[in-house]
Amino acid sequence: MKAASGGLSFLSNDARALFRSALHGNGRLSITDFDETSQPALDELLTIGLLVPEIDDPNVVVAVDPQQLSEGLSDTWQRQALDLLTRAAALRADLQDLATVFHSPDQGGGSIEYVRGKVLINQRVQQTVSSAKEEILAAQPGGPRPSEALSGIIERDLAALRQGIALRTIYHPSTRYHAPTRDYVSTINQAGGRFRTSDEPYTRLIVIDRRVAVIPVAEDLNLAAFIHDQAIVSYLVTEVFDRIWGRALDFNGTRVVPHEVVSGMRQAIIDLMLAGVNHRVIARRLGISERTLARHIAEMREEYGVESLFQLGYALARTHVEEPPGGAGGFD
Repeated sequence: MKAASGGLSFLSNDARALFRSALHGNGRLSITDFDETSQPALDELLTIGLLVPEIDDPNVVVAVDPQQLSEGLSDTWQRQALDLLTRAAALRADLQDLATVFHSPDQGGGSIEYVRGKVLINQRVQQTVSSAKEEILAAQPGGPRPSEALSGIIERDLAALRQGIALRTIYHPSTRYHAPTRDYVSTINQAGGRFRTSDEPYTRLIVIDRRVAVIPVAEDLNLAAFIHDQAIVSYLVTEVFDRIWGRALDFNGTRVVPHEVVSGMRQAIIDLMLAGVNHRVIARRLGISERTLARHIAEMREEYGVESLFQLGYALARTHVEEPPGGAGGFD
């Protein structure tokens, strides 16, 4: 509602009419004469102070000079407005100490630290692993690890097991065909470490004591994230690592390869060859040597009595692959 000056009005039309009625009645109104429809207008006038109860008769209200009231209210409201502006300006600084506590690591999520460069990443990983007190989880995709890398960590892992630290590692099935990896797995397994292999896609992941997780950020592994946020670490353990672990196959370093691994490996070979991928690339993708690849192909052809790869693919599609006599995968 607009006032005469063009600004916003503080009173409704009903309240203004009621105030004029009071003025026509010598500035006095009897409350007992009001019906329910007039009550909102009366409340407006009483709230702002244009009508006040008579001292001697509370059932009578008396009109107040609007000019005098406006001058008094204007001064009061201006002081209140100045006080609110002052408090608003000081509010951020006044609550800063509480905001600092609220956003501290104990109250919110932890940090995520990015490390660039394989040398620095490996150094940080080793430092983090060395600080383990209870558990080390690792998902290592991409085939067998270099022999020098395995020889460099075997004593560290044995020492961790002697300290009561639990070790669980997931490898790609191709590691079962790699002699240095089998030897490492066998040694660590006998000391209490546990290994499994999975042929499903998964990313590299290392988790220390369920307080720090390390994951790659770039495909070339030149950038890694060290995650200290407990919610994220917990998610990576329960929803990523443990789920893959539950579907993976136990691996204790033996030369005997499970039927499921042989079947999956050979089907992957057939799929890639039928797609026109050359042998060298297939071996690299599957993490096996070209010699191992050649023996897989030769044994599959002999087992199914076929000459061409197309015939072999057709035969595999119709039947389950069984481990060749004498055990599959017993070569390097």
